[in-house]
Amino acid sequence: MSTGKIGVTSNDLFPIIKKFLYSDHDIFLREIVSNAVDATQKLKTLASTGEFQGELGDLTVRVNIDKEAKTITISDSGIGMTQEEIEKYINQIAFSGAEEFLDKYKDQANAIIGHFGLGFYSSFMISDKVDIVTLSHKEGAKAVKWSCEGNPEYTLEEVEKAERGTDIVMHVSEEEKDFLEESRIQELLNKYCKFLPIEIAFGKKKEWKDGKEEETNEDNVINDTNPAWTKKPADLKEEDYGDFYKQLYPMGEDPLFHIHLNVDYPFNLTGILYFPKIKNSVEIQKNKIQLFCNQVFVTDSVEGIVPEFLTLLHGVIDSPDIPLNVSRSYLQSDGNVKKISNHITKKVADSLMDIFKKDRTEFESKWDDLRMFVEYGMLTEEKFFDRAKKFFLIKNTEGKYFTLEEYEAIIKENQTDKDNNIINLYATDMDAQFSYVEAAKAKGYDVLLMDSQLDNHIINHLEQKDTNKKYVRVDSDVVDKLIQKDEVKESKLSEEEKTDLIPVFNSQLPTEGVNYMVTFESLGEEAQPLMITQAEFMRRMKDMAAMNAGMGFYGEMPDSYNLVVNTDHELVGTILKDKDAKLSDKLTDVSAKLTPLFEERDALEALKKDKKEEEVPQEEKDKMTDIQKQITEVNAEKEGLLNEFGKDNQLVKQLIDLALLANNMLKGEELAKFVKRSVDMIK
Repeated sequence: MSTGKIGVTSNDLFPIIKKFLYSDHDIFLREIVSNAVDATQKLKTLASTGEFQGELGDLTVRVNIDKEAKTITISDSGIGMTQEEIEKYINQIAFSGAEEFLDKYKDQANAIIGHFGLGFYSSFMISDKVDIVTLSHKEGAKAVKWSCEGNPEYTLEEVEKAERGTDIVMHVSEEEKDFLEESRIQELLNKYCKFLPIEIAFGKKKEWKDGKEEETNEDNVINDTNPAWTKKPADLKEEDYGDFYKQLYPMGEDPLFHIHLNVDYPFNLTGILYFPKIKNSVEIQKNKIQLFCNQVFVTDSVEGIVPEFLTLLHGVIDSPDIPLNVSRSYLQSDGNVKKISNHITKKVADSLMDIFKKDRTEFESKWDDLRMFVEYGMLTEEKFFDRAKKFFLIKNTEGKYFTLEEYEAIIKENQTDKDNNIINLYATDMDAQFSYVEAAKAKGYDVLLMDSQLDNHIINHLEQKDTNKKYVRVDSDVVDKLIQKDEVKESKLSEEEKTDLIPVFNSQLPTEGVNYMVTFESLGEEAQPLMITQAEFMRRMKDMAAMNAGMGFYGEMPDSYNLVVNTDHELVGTILKDKDAKLSDKLTDVSAKLTPLFEERDALEALKKDKKEEEVPQEEKDKMTDIQKQITEVNAEKEGLLNEFGKDNQLVKQLIDLALLANNMLKGEELAKFVKRSVDMIK
C-alpha cells in the first residue's frame, strides 16, 4: 500500500467542490454514471480500431445501493485504469483523461462524454469516503484500489478484481443519507441518465407475485440508448415522433408539429423540437426543452442557447459544441452559442413556412393554438419576424384566414382613409362588440378578430413596421369615423342645443373610476340614439399597461369613454322638446342675464384690439375679470337647471343604460334597476 497527497495547492479543494463547483448535490450521479459510460465508450472505440482485441462482453453500467453499508456503487466494464493512470487522472486533477483521449482518437471518438476532468470529484459532495476499485483492459494489468476521505490524502494498493473495469464506491455521509433511498436514485437516473448511449441497470426488475413484490433476474435498465433524436429523420415515422414526445412528457397533450434538427457544420447539433398547444394565457410553461451533451442531460434552462420565444417549445437539443462550465450547469460565453441560437431560429421559421406551403388547410386548423408562439417570436426576434410575416395569419370575424399580404389586397380599395392609410378594423370580443361589428359590416367593411393576449402588442409592432397601415378597434369610434373619409354630415342640432344636452346626459352617467365625455355625431335615424366608444390610443395603452408593469402611469388612469349622442335620432329630439317644455321660462331668464354680459364682454374685447397687454388699463382688466366671473356664475346656474332636469328624466337614464348594456358595462344594482324601469315603462 502507498499513500500520498492529491496534486492540488490547497486543502480547501473539497469544500469548494461541495459548495461552489456544483450547484446541486444530485449532480454527482450524472457525473459518475457519465464517467462510467465514457470509459465504456473508450473501450468500444479501441475495439473498433483493433487496439483492444479481447471480448467486450456485457458492457452494462450498474448502479447499486447497499443500505447497510451506506454505499452507492457504480460499476462499469470499460477501459479501466492502471496505477499510473490513477496517479495521473485522479491524483493530478488538473488533467482530463477524456481530453487526452479525444485528442488522440478525435476521428473515432465522437461519442465520448467526459470533457470535464473534475467530474469524479463530485462524488465527495455526498460522501465521507470514496473508493475506486479498477482493473485496466491492458494486458498484464493489476487491479488497484484508491481510497480518499475527502481531504488531499489518499491510499493506493493492489487488490484482487476478476473483471475489467471500474467500481466507484461512495460511502454516503449521514447528512446525505436520503441518496440511499431507491426512489431518490431512480428519480435522478430518470432525470440525468434516461438517454445515455450505454445501458444503465439499477438493480433488478420487480414483479408482483403472491401478493407481494419480488425481484426477478432481469436487469432493470433505466435508459433508452438510441433515442429518436439520434436517428436520421428518414428512419422515423410520424408515430415515432409522437411516441418520443410521450416518453419525454408522459402527461402532455399531443403537440401540433415537430422539427427535427440535424446539423454537422459549422457545429454539431441534433434534436427534436415540438410545438405544444399554447392556450390564450400568460401562464406559459417554459423550461420544457431539455439540453443534452452527447446524450447526457445538462439542464432544462436553455435561455442562453435558444431565443426567449423558443423556450415555449418542448423537446430535446443535443450538442457537444455548447460550451459549459466545469459542472455542466451554466453556459459560458461563446460565439457558438449565438450561431446555434440563430440557426435554431432560422430552422423553426423555415419549417413553419414549409408546413404552411405544404398543407395550408392543416396549418390553419392549428393556427389558433400556434398563434401566440409565433406572435411572441415576431415581437422579440427581428430575424424571426422577417420570416414569419410571410406565414403569419390573421382571422376575420367570418372565421377566414389571410396572410398580411392577402388581407391588404382584399381591403385596400374600401378601407383606405383620406390620408391614404389602410385601416384594419378589428374586434377583441365578438359578443361584447357585436353591434359595432355589425355596423362596420353594414358599411361594407371587413373586421378582424384579434383576441389573443399578445394581439395588442403585435398590432403596435405591425404599425411600426408599416406606418401607412393602422389598426382600429370597431368600438373606438362611430362607424363613419372609423375610416375617415372626406365627406362631412351636417347635424340636425344647433350648437346651443348640443351645449344644453351635455349636462343633461352628464347628470345620469356613472362617475366612479371612469370619465365620460359627451360628444355629438350625425349617425342617421336608424342608428342607435346613444353609443359608447373608447379612443384607440388610450384603450391600447391601458391594455398594454395591464401586461407591462413599466407602463403603470396608464394603468392607474381612470377609464375614459365617449358617450356619442346621435343627433339624428327622434328620441334625442324628444328629450330636447321635453327640456324646452319644462325649462323654457327659466332658460329664457338665464339668457336674459347672459345677453348684456356678452355684449359688455365683446365691447371690452374691442377696446383691447391692437393693444399690447401692458397697454390695457388696469380698470378694463378688472372689469373683464368681473364680467367673466358673472358669466361663469350664470352658466353654472343654467347648467344646474339642465342637470336637475336630466336627473329626473327617465328617458335619459334609459338611453344611457341601453348604451352601457350594449357594451356589457351595466351590472349589479344598476342592471336590476334598469330591468324594473323597463318593465314599468312597458306597462
